[in-house]
Amino acid sequence: MTTPMYQSSIESLPLLNRGKVRDIYAVDDKHLLIVTTDRLSAFDVILPTPIPGKGEVLTKISDFWFSRLGHIIPNQLTGIAPESVVADNEKDQVAGRAIVVKKLKPLPIEAIVRGYLVGSGWKEYKASRSVCGIPLPADLREADRLPQPLFTPSTKAEEGAHDENISFEKTEELLGKALAAQVRDATIALYQAAAEYALSKGIIIADTKFEFGLDGAGKLHLIDEALTPDSSRFWPADQYQPGSNPPSFDKQYVRDWLESSGWNKQAPAPELPPDVAVKTGEKYREALKRLTDANP
Repeated sequence: MTTPMYQSSIESLPLLNRGKVRDIYAVDDKHLLIVTTDRLSAFDVILPTPIPGKGEVLTKISDFWFSRLGHIIPNQLTGIAPESVVADNEKDQVAGRAIVVKKLKPLPIEAIVRGYLVGSGWKEYKASRSVCGIPLPADLREADRLPQPLFTPSTKAEEGAHDENISFEKTEELLGKALAAQVRDATIALYQAAAEYALSKGIIIADTKFEFGLDGAGKLHLIDEALTPDSSRFWPADQYQPGSNPPSFDKQYVRDWLESSGWNKQAPAPELPPDVAVKTGEKYREALKRLTDANP
């Protein structure tokens, strides 16, 4: 296992942005370099403790899904080796954890799809028999599979702020009716194809988040990451039991520890105990192994 990377320092390219997990650099007018660090965010706060190997795992999983789902919608990948766009002494920073992507115009929403009743959706359902304002049958249990996947988009919040769920009507206002429908349909198609495959590997994808961008001709592309433990809720199918929240392959393990720590969910976040960081890394690597048969 390599030394954890909390932050990249590529000096041969202009830094454009540091997100919760990814550092983005300009390669040229048409391409970006995205470096996936080992940072972890929870409750919209970046934790001070990196998860060893996390960036490599996320990159491998995303690359797998981009390839597998490329027939549904084009994506950001270019096939350009990241080592070819940085200085020689920076190649170790990008090896296995970076990609060179098309420079696209990101849409101002996060495209969330829910296949199961859990998390904030379960809390809302208990109060109103709905999820994000969408009415549901009255007899559902926690972690039940929903009658059909729900498209529940949200706004993109600034760092430290919380995303807010928005209605489909609001999505139409932001994107226009035609593009909103295209995003909704692509989101559900991607989720259904991925969920079917993952189930064959013993993983239930309870929910996930996609991001999309447009090229110069207005063509929709899948961008950012795809179906990773950071952007999705993965459950082991052999431990799934409706009526309770199953164990996860994702950062729910960290969320549970943070919830029990007494932290107020405001920055700064507490350091993770070493055993929690190690266990989280193990969860990510197990998800990679199960989904792709690849070793971390």
